[in-house]
Amino acid sequence: MPSDLDLAATVVRDAGLLAAGMRRAGLETSRKTSASDVVSDADHAAERLIVNQLREARPGDGVVGEEGTSFSGTRTWYVDPVDGTYNFVSGLPFWCSAVALVDDEGPLLGAVYYVESDELWLGGRETPTTCNGVPVHVTDSRPLAEVSLASYMHPATLPDDGMRLPLLRVLGVPATVRMLGSGSVELAFLAGGRLGGWLQYDCADWDWLPGVALVQAAGGATNVTEVGRHRWHIAGSRRLVDEITALLESR
Repeated sequence: MPSDLDLAATVVRDAGLLAAGMRRAGLETSRKTSASDVVSDADHAAERLIVNQLREARPGDGVVGEEGTSFSGTRTWYVDPVDGTYNFVSGLPFWCSAVALVDDEGPLLGAVYYVESDELWLGGRETPTTCNGVPVHVTDSRPLAEVSLASYMHPATLPDDGMRLPLLRVLGVPATVRMLGSGSVELAFLAGGRLGGWLQYDCADWDWLPGVALVQAAGGATNVTEVGRHRWHIAGSRRLVDEITALLESR
């Protein structure tokens, strides 16, 4: 029987390769809530593949998927079969397949397969984060003004002062801001030292937990705080997380 980490590695790689093959063959897509919130037949097929493999290998575990899967269990796998679907269907490279395994104490492990460069990111509570087997670390402990920050801002939320004003307090500080369109890719890059910090609001568990496991297992820190009726998800070095939290909570 494979270990949890080996199982996670297998399902995200298989799902990512399936989705990539379906994109090459041609996709059927539809909207969810907006023009940028889309889903494709590859999202559904990749989620079915992951869920079937998890249910067969770990029948006692729960599974929660972005595309509607929901089973309860002693532990829970959170599944994002294609994270960054808008990029995926548009031919942009920043998308991945991601899973996290969570117990009562939090994330046990995360797995992210970044298909475009064949990078498999793995890490968890008992396993330091690696990219294709090479150990990686959250290396940047400089202040926010000297590093990059990955974030996201949806145009429809701009009239919401409870979102816009706290976000602008932070976005005005970094050396540069990057919005790549896939939270799990960004968090994996942060774990590997390619980005300095990360900030998003109201993240779904499948968008947050795989990357949390990678960042924490790479020596980084994470935090969730409520400001302006929104839950803000923060990752980076301990110094950076504390600085971003303070900026969000300042008045």
